[in-house]
This record gives sequence, structure tokens and C-alpha cells, in this order.
Amino acid sequence: MNSTRRTGGSGTRQKRVALAAAAVAAAIAGVVALSGFHQEVRAIDPPGSDAASEVVGDEIIGIRTFTPPAGLRVDADLEYGVREDGTLLTLDVCRPAEVTSPSTDASATADPAAPETTALPAVVSIHGGSWTRGDKANTDWRNVCLWLASEGFVGVSVNYRLVPGAVFPAAIDDVALAVEWLRDPEQAERFGIDPGRIGAFGGSAGGSLAALLGTTGDGALDSGSRVAAVVELSGPVGLGSAALDTDRASVWLRGIIADYLGCEPNAPDAHCPQAMEASAATHVDPSDPPMFIGHSEHEIVPLGQSTRLAAVLEAAGVPVELAVVPGGEHSIGILDEPLRERVATFLHARLG
Repeated sequence: MNSTRRTGGSGTRQKRVALAAAAVAAAIAGVVALSGFHQEVRAIDPPGSDAASEVVGDEIIGIRTFTPPAGLRVDADLEYGVREDGTLLTLDVCRPAEVTSPSTDASATADPAAPETTALPAVVSIHGGSWTRGDKANTDWRNVCLWLASEGFVGVSVNYRLVPGAVFPAAIDDVALAVEWLRDPEQAERFGIDPGRIGAFGGSAGGSLAALLGTTGDGALDSGSRVAAVVELSGPVGLGSAALDTDRASVWLRGIIADYLGCEPNAPDAHCPQAMEASAATHVDPSDPPMFIGHSEHEIVPLGQSTRLAAVLEAAGVPVELAVVPGGEHSIGILDEPLRERVATFLHARLG
């Protein structure tokens, strides 16, 4: 096991949270000052709902078969951190219509006979796009956020730094920071979130990040950047050369992985130690959260990526459910109604 693991929020991780909080405060004042330099705050590019989805074409498949019910609420473009280079990190929160924040429900506070507002579990949604593109608010990933809200979760769709401007471990550090931000008592109360019940959902590159988020760290699943359940679809989760060779990975897949890691293409692991550090199975231990893994039989990310991770989790005693669907669709392109039902059942069982 690698020794540089994220923990339940102590030591170095607390320092990172403090630095991020200080950076946000500076951004509000209009200036970010870190390491003696003044950095201009800048948004992640590409922004907005027109950013490309990893589900290509116009076919109505997967998450596109979901129609959001009326009344769901979206709080968009909320700042959860500012990085040392001035990158502004944002997320969207999707909430069920009937849920109100305890801090704003005046009637429940005033009337002792009124039922208490129950805090809901949250699911952090991590978009795909080869770690180089995509956006939390593109049409397909907004639909994921709304679907989670329709299931009674607080959906939280996050943006993270992208290649080539930032390489590993920038993206996973950003996603971990988002979990910590949600767990902060102020934010948990603001959105009616139970900080002890936070899960993660990701597809493609986002699936890789969701799996890594779940397996890094050890111990309790209700503090720091730990999550209590993980769903990952079609994620490249084994980035070492041996796994890619075994899978006969395409030149394309090897190329995007090398760019993400900041390594030369086809570099042996000895020359690219980031490959194992960025692979979820490297960090698996019995304290890790239950994981649902979805993959299609003949897609662009080899099926062996998912089956090996499932085997490692099972060997460690971590509950794991592997769903292999027919065809060749990728990521949330496989998230049709039957798979949505399976994923929702898993998340309700694990998060309540």
C-alpha cells in the first residue's frame, strides 16, 4: 500500500482545508495571495452547459432517457475553493423540491409540534471527459445531478482542474476538497446534508476519480474527504503499464492517461510512479466504502479495468457490485432506466 494516503481529515488534510478556506476569503476581497504572489482568480475552461459530454452524438441513450420531474432546485456555480494558481473551483447543488434547509425553515423552528427537517444523504457527481474537458453543467451531467435529487439525495456536481493546465493529483485533490467543503457544518446545514452520509458518483475519467476518492484514506467514512459509498461507470481505474498491457489498451487510452499523469506515453511504472498512485486498487483496504461498478462489454475502456478492481475489492472484504451491460456504450451512456434503478437501490441501501 502507498504511504501517501488521504485520511479522515487530520494532519496534512486539515492544513489543506485551512489553506483553501483562506484562499476563498481572499477571493471574496478580490485578491488571492499565496506563496508571496498575487494571482488573478480564473475559471476552469471550458465552462458552461455547452461543454462537451463524453456521451457523443445525439442518440437518446443512458441518462438522456431520464426526464426530471418538476420542482427540483438547483444552486449553481457555488465556490468551494481557490487553488494556488488562482483557479476558481465551483459546484452545483441539486435538491429535492420538498426539502428545506433547517436554517431557513422558520415555521419548523417556531412550532415545536412541527416535524423536524431530516438531513439528507449527498452524492458528489464527477463528470467525465478524459480529464481534459467536460463540465458539471453540461446537459448530460446536469441530468445526473437532477436524477440524484429526484431519488431523494442532495446531488452535488463538481468541476475540477483539467489537463493540460493541471495533471495528477490536481483533480483528485479538488474532488476531495469538495467533499470536505460539503462536510463543513455551515454548508451541511445550508443544504440540509447529513455530513456522515456522503457518497460519490462518477463516469469515465470521473469514474476513475470517484473510485480513487473511495479507496484513498482509511478508517471512518464520515469525516475528512472519506465517502460512504461509490458508484463508478466505465472508469479507467488501473493506470499502470501491466494493467494496460493486459487489457491491450488502445493508443488513445494510453495517450490520455499519460497526459493526465504527466508522463511519457508507454512509460514503465518505474519511470511513472504516478500511475500506481492514481490507480484505485493500489489503495484498497478493508475500511473502504462499498462500491458499485458499471461497465459495458465492448466499450472504449477495456472491461478488464473494472473486473480487476472488483476482484481486489472483494478480496479485501469490501462490498462490491459489478454490473456488466451488453453493447458498447460508455459512462453515463449506459445509465438507462434499468441501471438507474440498480444504482439508486445501491445508494439507498448504503447511504439511507
